[in-house]
Amino acid sequence: MRLRFWKMSGAGNEFVLLAGLPRGRTGAGLARILCAKIGADGLLSISRYGRMVHLDYWNADGSAAFCGNGSRCAALWAKTVGWTSKTHFLLGTSRGNLSVRLTGKGRAEVKMPNPISLRLGLRLKVLGKTLTVHFVDTGVPHAVLFVPDTEKVAVQALGRALRFHKAFGKAGANVDFVSIKNGVLSLRTYERGVEDETDACGTGVMAAGFIACVLGKAGPSSRVSVRSGAQLNVSFLDGAWLEGPGEIIFTGEVAL
Repeated sequence: MRLRFWKMSGAGNEFVLLAGLPRGRTGAGLARILCAKIGADGLLSISRYGRMVHLDYWNADGSAAFCGNGSRCAALWAKTVGWTSKTHFLLGTSRGNLSVRLTGKGRAEVKMPNPISLRLGLRLKVLGKTLTVHFVDTGVPHAVLFVPDTEKVAVQALGRALRFHKAFGKAGANVDFVSIKNGVLSLRTYERGVEDETDACGTGVMAAGFIACVLGKAGPSSRVSVRSGAQLNVSFLDGAWLEGPGEIIFTGEVAL
């Protein structure tokens, strides 16, 4: 079997995108195969139900999840290939029908799930250190730490240790390291399901912006710079919005 796919990037978050799953194949199984073969953080499967565009997402390890950058990529792809002619429409996701807007060439905005389960000022012992960690669920769970300089953080070691910390239960959490300079948040994220640092994480951008706002370190709207060098915009003025770049890198066929 040969399967057509699109390789997409959402601010550096890389995805394999399929126009639906082939018969007899599961999203979890395909995610493990295709993300390793093509090189991606996760698998996007786009389907149509009447006029509704629907997204299903799996991390590279096959675990089903919600994805902010993936949702933006799905919206841009649907417009590019003609599945919709609109620039403002609803996208079906595992977290419900979300409003998406195409804000410019190669840029999209999605109304994200409202942040929940906020826990501030957790004092956690990790690798011989006691760290102050904040927790919030922005579609998936995130642990947020503020650091003087994200470039000097041992993201792999600290990220993995915190990702499995008992404070976050069996599900664990993504781990975000955040610094602030000249009003811009700098973010590096260790993602569960990928079990590595990624170049961008949409729900992590939301978590960083929300925690910074709650703690008075930033306003309700802010810019967040991710590892890829891309900048995304977050706003909590009228719901929770994530805006940033996305693009199709290439398309091709893969043998299964």
